[in-house]
Amino acid sequence: MSLDDIDARIVTALIKDGRASYAVIGSEVGLSAPAVKRRVDRLRASGAITGFSARVDPAAVGWTTEAYVELFCGGRTSPEEIAVAVRKYPEVVDACTVTGEADALVHIRAADVKHFERVMERIGAEPCVLRTRSVIVLSRLIERADSIAPNHRV
Repeated sequence: MSLDDIDARIVTALIKDGRASYAVIGSEVGLSAPAVKRRVDRLRASGAITGFSARVDPAAVGWTTEAYVELFCGGRTSPEEIAVAVRKYPEVVDACTVTGEADALVHIRAADVKHFERVMERIGAEPCVLRTRSVIVLSRLIERADSIAPNHRV
């Protein structure tokens, strides 16, 4: 689905504040609250908006260690096999296949380094994983939760 300018502005407003009322968004984009609601309903039905969620500081729930782990897998390991292998770990917050030497990149959050080590031992023991290479995040420099806002171009 292609977004028109008003839809793009509505999505941008929701990314900035998912709890904003339709009236507030309407005042930003020049529509009535019912018109904004109809557009949001249409965007949800089309799959352009996939849901709403709260952003939580991981440290607030005790997950203070963050790392990125490259997975090196055997021969013809499919992306789905990798997904099945890492999906079972709640510490894995994101995973994707990548270009380069590694087959996948996994983003992990854990309570501490010991917890991270236990997770790495379990992931490393997965049948499709031959080896791993990890880096622990020291400090996060930029985090853009709204980086996918429409018309956000350089």
